[in-house]
Amino acid sequence: MKRRDRFRRICLGSRWRERIVLPGGRELLLRPIDPADLAPIRDGFVLLYPEEVRLRYLHAVKALDDDYLRKLVRPRRGLDFVLVLAEPLPPGEALVGAVARFSRPSGARDAEFAILVSHFLSGHGLGHLLLRKLIERARRCGLSSLYGDVLAENAPMLRLADALGFARQASDEPGTVRVRRTFAARQVADVADTGARLG
Repeated sequence: MKRRDRFRRICLGSRWRERIVLPGGRELLLRPIDPADLAPIRDGFVLLYPEEVRLRYLHAVKALDDDYLRKLVRPRRGLDFVLVLAEPLPPGEALVGAVARFSRPSGARDAEFAILVSHFLSGHGLGHLLLRKLIERARRCGLSSLYGDVLAENAPMLRLADALGFARQASDEPGTVRVRRTFAARQVADVADTGARLG
C-alpha cells in the first residue's frame, strides 16, 4: 500500500527546496543547509530530549562540538549532502527542527546517512520524507549504497529503514544494527562532481 504523507508539499523551483505545510497550518521550509544555520543548530540542541540525542548519536551527547558543526553546515563538494527542515525565515534566523545528511570519504561510493527529527516535529512522517530525499540524492550521485548504524532499541528508525528498502546487517558496534540500501549501477554517474549542484 502506498504511503500517504500527513502534510502538504509545495515545490519551490528545486528538487531540494519545498514548503511543507503540517496539519493545523504550521509551515516549514525544506532546503539545503546553510553556513548561517550553525548558531540555530548549536543553540537549539539544548532543547532536544537526552533520549532523542542518544538515539541519533548512539550515545549521550551534551553539546555539539564546534568542529563538527562547521563541517555540518559546510558540506564538502561532491561528498556530503545535508538537508534541513526549518522555519520559513532566512538562514541564521530560522529555528532548525530536523537535519538529514549523508557523507562519504573521497573516492568511496558508499555513504553513511543520519537523520534527526526533533520532538517538536515528530509524528508527521517527516523522517520518511527526509530519508526518501537522501535516497534520491544518493542515486543521482551514482552511489552504490547508503548505510547507517541504528541502535537496536530504536524501533521507529528500523521500521522506517525497512519501509524504504534497507536491509539489516550485523554491526561492529554492540547494540547497533547496520541498515543498508544498495543501488543499481548507473551508466551516467559522474561521482566526482555530482554532489555539488543542488539543482
